[in-house]
Amino acid sequence: MPTSADMVGAARVDDSVVATAADRLIAAATTGRSCAPLRELIGPDDVATAYRIQERFNAARLARGVTIVGRKIGATSAAVQQQLGVDQPDFGVLFSDMAYDDGDEIDIARLLQPKAEAEVAFFLAEDLAEGPLDVAQCRAAVGWATAALEIVDSRITDWDISFADTVADNASSGVYVLGAARVRLDEFEPVEVTMSMSIDGEVVSTGDGAACLGDPLNALAWLARKAREFGEPLRKGQVILSGALGPMRPLHPGARVTATIDGVGTVSASFSTTPEVPSE
Repeated sequence: MPTSADMVGAARVDDSVVATAADRLIAAATTGRSCAPLRELIGPDDVATAYRIQERFNAARLARGVTIVGRKIGATSAAVQQQLGVDQPDFGVLFSDMAYDDGDEIDIARLLQPKAEAEVAFFLAEDLAEGPLDVAQCRAAVGWATAALEIVDSRITDWDISFADTVADNASSGVYVLGAARVRLDEFEPVEVTMSMSIDGEVVSTGDGAACLGDPLNALAWLARKAREFGEPLRKGQVILSGALGPMRPLHPGARVTATIDGVGTVSASFSTTPEVPSE
């Protein structure tokens, strides 16, 4: 099976550099202490090498016994691209230990620099591995959709990232929360949805379906083609986070986040307060 390095011609950067960069991310994730940007090791726009680093970073996680349950698309909205200082989408992997249900409390201590964004999640009822992988095929492959919160996170100190930094860091993944509703695509049009997200009762982000690469289904089609290009096509049973519908917002200990996406439902989560460190 071809690797991402084979598919995008990333072999110019030595494997030792890739290993050093991945180890930096692994240490940050393991210790809970953020790290320096990776762009001092690779070019800030070296996407090919960044995906090689992502593969190695994610392999360390798989070695600890989690499984892959889906994919996420990042930086799909102009608002988020502006916030991150990037100009194109990227993708990452969703692992089994990242998933939460509507209303769950999330231990904020497992996150370094969390920010919330609201989006449409798709559940695949069919593989997206063959054929044109266009919007029509992707629409037909979706079993249901629901409202989702993605809690993005960065292992890079102060979110001081280039595009290569966020790609390498599994597209700045943290955790995600799926709403309870299960809505078929013949019941709503993803491009027509509107979104409102609040933190502690205050509306902090709004947006619509068109903000996500023009249509969340466009984002799904983009991802399907990219995933196949990298030799790991999207599969039946996977959850796909299609990308933010509006700006992401930072979270604090004790926060409660709620997002409503018209026609798709509501999703919420709360975050634990960080325990105080005993004085000596």
